[in-house]
Amino acid sequence: MTHRIYRMSAAKIYAALLAKAQRKGRTQAEVDQVIHWLTGYDDAALAASLAADTDYESFFTQAPALNPARTDIRGVVCGVRVEEIEDPVMREIRYLDKLIDELAKGKTMDKILHRQPAKV
Repeated sequence: MTHRIYRMSAAKIYAALLAKAQRKGRTQAEVDQVIHWLTGYDDAALAASLAADTDYESFFTQAPALNPARTDIRGVVCGVRVEEIEDPVMREIRYLDKLIDELAKGKTMDKILHRQPAKV
């Protein structure tokens, strides 16, 4: 079964995530920082992907470098525990949802991205 969200425009979903964060006083730079951390997209690659009207599934499957620390993300999004989602693409989508939720709830960037592995 293909989830409807997979075919949705990443740019439209980005706009919705951005609006959610901005309603709570957060910035586009913070939203972008979360996306960079999770996916490995830099500013130019993120802008190009959004401008190309990439579908949301491809946005994640073509991500340059998914952060290995993302698997430490725990919690409930849309009534489902993210760590228990079996579909790998849906799990990536929910990881981003969870991080944006934390951002919108006022957590500091340090706490949101505390999952970042130590530099070797």
